Amino acid sequence: MRLPIFVALLVPLSADAAPTPQPVPRDGSCPSGYYASSNYCVPTSSARFAIRREGSCPSGYYASGNYCVAATDSAKAVIPRAGSCPSGWYASGNYCVSTR
Repeated sequence: MRLPIFVALLVPLSADAAPTPQPVPRDGSCPSGYYASSNYCVPTSSARFAIRREGSCPSGYYASGNYCVAATDSAKAVIPRAGSCPSGWYASGNYCVSTR
């Protein structure tokens, strides 16, 4: 019984992983890896995190229609920018990107 607990402790949790893909409000065509369902774009099992595009996409993301999609599985978390970015985040266009 101790072995499974010990093995679980050996698996590091990555703080560098991109955010988990979530449904996003639909605005035109859905981004790569998402499908339309009602007024939302729903991620498939292979989808990467997407956020509504406001101008240019932040570093580590690419444009897909009206959305910005994480370019890799290790892309940093992003949030829409509203003034200065919070501590632990830096500005990239109209977004704040996590430094973690």
